[in-house]
Amino acid sequence: SRPARGSSGKMAAPMSRGSRGPEPGAAPYGNFPNYSRFHPPEGRVSLLPQGLLRSLFPAAPRPLLGLDVGCNSGELSVALYQHLVGLQESNSSPEPPGAGKELKLLCCDIDPELIRRAQQSSPFPASISFASLDIMDSGAREPFLSSYLERFGRSSFDIGFCMSVTMWIHLNHGDRGLLEFLALLASLCTFLLVEPQPWKCYRAAARRLRRLGRDDFEHFRSLRINGDMAESVTRILTQECSMELVCSFGSTSWDRSLLLFKSTSADPKGSD
Repeated sequence: SRPARGSSGKMAAPMSRGSRGPEPGAAPYGNFPNYSRFHPPEGRVSLLPQGLLRSLFPAAPRPLLGLDVGCNSGELSVALYQHLVGLQESNSSPEPPGAGKELKLLCCDIDPELIRRAQQSSPFPASISFASLDIMDSGAREPFLSSYLERFGRSSFDIGFCMSVTMWIHLNHGDRGLLEFLALLASLCTFLLVEPQPWKCYRAAARRLRRLGRDDFEHFRSLRINGDMAESVTRILTQECSMELVCSFGSTSWDRSLLLFKSTSADPKGSD
């Protein structure tokens, strides 16, 4: 799965290089170096309707601000941006005039090497910003996000993306960490698109670590939130985080639901 994030100060584990190349189990925060080869961006983007931003924000001032948490090396971030602003891949370079006025996307990941790759390969540097950030480190997160938002005179984001991130937060930070993470995203974003990993992915991630002879994820065996994770994430966001489920865009070919939520707060921080 896609993103990376861990406790403050924890760096991503080095990749072990054997005859078959990097071992994905050596990425305990999901920071796989070739993630998009396993789960191509088109598998997600094709589920989203054309004109989604226009339908969600018909009259909102532009540019809209987006936050992509756990962006890995940026392939999905770029594909989401292209789809949301109505660009075809063949139009990716140079960036058409006006596209950046529709959406500015801030993408973060815990792994600085993946962020360097994203920055080097991005076809839209004026509209998509990539930054190395541990989203669970409030000391680093709060000033960084605040300074970005202040550039636009805003206090939060119009839309957030959390694509195959929840499991890594959950495994590395436990039930409390997952609750804190979802509450944070709900407070930061008016709309939130979430792709939770199913429970079978948790078991597979734990098996990969064991095969490498590593310690198990600290919290894996003590997680009380388990089973149907799409249902659990939906329950947490709707019952505890003042959001409502707007739409389920179906499931990818690898059995992950794409769920769109909207803040129900009277004055969500994202809609200044």
